Amino acid sequence: MELTFLGTSAGVPTKERNVTSMLLNLTGIRKTYWLFDCGEGTQHRILNSVFKAPRIEKIFITHLHGDHIFGLPGLLCSRAMGGSTDLLTLYGPKGLKQYVETVLTLSASYLTYPLEIIEIEAGQLFDDGQLIVTAYPLDHRVECYGYRIEEHPKLGSLDTEKLAKDNIPRGPWMQALKEGETITLDDGRTVNGTDYLGEPRAGKVIAIFGDTEPTEQARLLAQNADVMVHETTLENAFHEKANERGHSTTGQAAQLARDAGVKRFIATHISGRYSAEDVPMLLAECQAIFPNTEIAADYLTIKI
Repeated sequence: MELTFLGTSAGVPTKERNVTSMLLNLTGIRKTYWLFDCGEGTQHRILNSVFKAPRIEKIFITHLHGDHIFGLPGLLCSRAMGGSTDLLTLYGPKGLKQYVETVLTLSASYLTYPLEIIEIEAGQLFDDGQLIVTAYPLDHRVECYGYRIEEHPKLGSLDTEKLAKDNIPRGPWMQALKEGETITLDDGRTVNGTDYLGEPRAGKVIAIFGDTEPTEQARLLAQNADVMVHETTLENAFHEKANERGHSTTGQAAQLARDAGVKRFIATHISGRYSAEDVPMLLAECQAIFPNTEIAADYLTIKI
């Protein structure tokens, strides 16, 4: 899996950053994308990338502030004008359905594909056999959620030495054995692949936060994640201002990363008051608490 940041600014776009959106490329699992938030101009960011809007399978909205949803109607319509017929599912807080349907109705827009809108509550949203997605409530000025994406454990590696010891030859059945299936050899022997697999490997975990001031739920959402994506709207000196508006500072987000035992912290949702010259200062404040921190820039892509 790969995560690409399509917008990393808070509130309004800047010359360097668009407003919030990120795309999870699931190509290693299946040939689809998941989009998280869709600020104004998101489809322009997609047009300037290698991604194709028709391959977006699901869109997860953290909350209904404009810098997270104003790009959604345009993207939905462009997907239709491209002739897509594949189901698209939207997840987000109560009001998302009314927002989308009102905009489409008043603009006399129509879609060429089925659109499912699921207004969520806290808890597990689904388990599709490959990925589990859970929504956690956050503390913002409006109803807001973060999403925890957990990959199912992966099968262990095939023990080739054990296969050789049991005189099981190489052949076209090796892939089936790697997947734990049972095969029949040319000599009539039945071989169960699970008998030749090592210990299962843990799947990856991604924690993607919406806007929030520090909250107890955050630690559960981020616990032991391989990658945590969290807002750092303001620097430490403005912690009162940040928290009053339902946001977090560099230090508060980094402290969460440390306390939750995450492996990697990507900071985003940067206030428009900061220019590129300010990024080293913001990064230093984070790294003073959690060294394995990066400040996201538009089009940054990370492997999960």
